[in-house]
Amino acid sequence: MPSSVLWLPRDGDVLALYVLDPALWGPAGGPRRSYLLRSLQAMDASTGGHLHLRRGDPVEQVVRAAAEVSAAAVHVAADFGPYGRRRDAAVERALAARDIALVRTGSPYAVSPGRVSKSDGEPYSVYTPFYRAWREHGWRAPAADSGELRWTRAAGAQRLPAEPAPPGLALPPSGEEAAQRRWAAFRDSGLAEYADTRNRPDLDGTSQLSHHLKWGEIHPRTLLADLTTRRGKGVETYRKELAWREFYADVLFRRPDSAREHFRPDFAAMRYDDADDRLAAWREGRTGYPFVDAGMRQLRTEGWMHNRLRMVVASFLVKDLHVGWRHGSRHFLRWLRDGDLASNNHGWQWVAGSGTDAAPYYRVFNPVTQGLRFDPAGEYVRRHVAELRHLPGAAAHEPWEHPDGYAHGYPRRVVDHGVERVEALARYAELREA
Repeated sequence: MPSSVLWLPRDGDVLALYVLDPALWGPAGGPRRSYLLRSLQAMDASTGGHLHLRRGDPVEQVVRAAAEVSAAAVHVAADFGPYGRRRDAAVERALAARDIALVRTGSPYAVSPGRVSKSDGEPYSVYTPFYRAWREHGWRAPAADSGELRWTRAAGAQRLPAEPAPPGLALPPSGEEAAQRRWAAFRDSGLAEYADTRNRPDLDGTSQLSHHLKWGEIHPRTLLADLTTRRGKGVETYRKELAWREFYADVLFRRPDSAREHFRPDFAAMRYDDADDRLAAWREGRTGYPFVDAGMRQLRTEGWMHNRLRMVVASFLVKDLHVGWRHGSRHFLRWLRDGDLASNNHGWQWVAGSGTDAAPYYRVFNPVTQGLRFDPAGEYVRRHVAELRHLPGAAAHEPWEHPDGYAHGYPRRVVDHGVERVEALARYAELREA
């Protein structure tokens, strides 16, 4: 869904153009569509109502708009995703045929994918050495304010489509101002404790900037610039989290096939079960494991899920239910307001064991002990699982241990974690032997 700025030769006028691309709009889930439209509304307001929206093939629409206003150049942020690279190359060729330049101005990353490599030129496939090299490489300061721009209008602009959020879903404020407010609040009140609170879904311990970063409402260099003026464990931990996003973008850039296929090809031989009613129970948050179900229900009501829960629910799907990671990654991209192909799919592969880094398949998250450790008072579970709100404290994590645990209709466990863990390890042993 590319955005462009068209620079016009007459007096330096600028046309702000956004093309809703059917190739991306069609597969996007309701939360992403709804959030994007709200973000575009905020962008339109920031330009005084001058956002020029078109729908259709980006090659056709960008070239047509550029020709209609006699643009001297078209400026875009470089896209490093598999589809975005092909699309922008096609736009560039079509513009060049009309003697119009396509200028890639920056990217959504502090360090553009492909720039951090080993000494022999090979890419990193493990996060920790990538992080060290990424930090040593460094990044530019945030771009200076461009000052007042002279926005112009053009014929053929279309209205933003109506795309209400799915029933029961509440989305946060969108736009650049909302992103800046959220960052300022976290930077001043939550950053110092971030290393200690980031794994606690019962607390407001994360920045929740992932959707703002996804949609370009704030740039990572803005965040990193603020981090340079601060010290502490929380600062370093947050910088490392920003680097994970850049690492996965780099991996996808160098291995575009890994968006859909196993990063480690040997995992094609992993034995998985057919997706069945257990997959439906996982999607709907009724597996009978409170911590897992709370995460899946948070996804449905907020279009977001705490990162600790993303790992736990992914492990449960792949290693307790023995369902391939691609089923989970597709469901996440349908519901996440911050759905990002590189971070999402490689995060899933990290848990499944088929991806990058030293995350072996035999690491199986226990959904009960994870809940007891990271939601010790059961507040997160009660917040999202109404059937367990009558259970006090940590009892919400183990309703089977209490006489009235199922009094309000909470479902029984779909599998026995202990049994399925043994089965998951046996399947991994088969893969290693093969």
